[in-house]
Amino acid sequence: MRSALLAAIAAIFLLSMLDHTGLVTQIASKTVVSSAHGDSSLGLDDSEVVRAQKSKLSDVQVLGAAKVTRILSDDLKGSRHQRFILGLSSGGTILVAHNIDLAARIPDIAVGDTVEFYGEYEWNVKGGVVHWTHHDPARRHVDGWLVHRGSKYQ
Repeated sequence: MRSALLAAIAAIFLLSMLDHTGLVTQIASKTVVSSAHGDSSLGLDDSEVVRAQKSKLSDVQVLGAAKVTRILSDDLKGSRHQRFILGLSSGGTILVAHNIDLAARIPDIAVGDTVEFYGEYEWNVKGGVVHWTHHDPARRHVDGWLVHRGSKYQ
């Protein structure tokens, strides 16, 4: 447990360093950070979200990475969300609901791609959802993000 916590803290620290060494692009007030090396892999896995899913937890921040198994249509009701399904090592899946009114859309995401994520997990009978994968302009919620092909979307 302690080593997992230390690994998560190290990963968050490394991602914060990406903001200082990467190239920052503003897209309609949404930030995309590109890795200077095009490689953002931190060796993350899906163990945190798998534990949250098995324990039926909600309102928990999770850090991890998993492969895209399905691309869904955008949810256009209320705040717009880009949606896709990630497959987990446990055989389960999670929905990622990425707010594209507050963060840049991942433009070239495809089935089989690995996505790294930091967001809030909410359990449901279909496997759960990771959301809050963006910054909070009101500063009331911890900022989340997605990393895809060396670019950070928040």
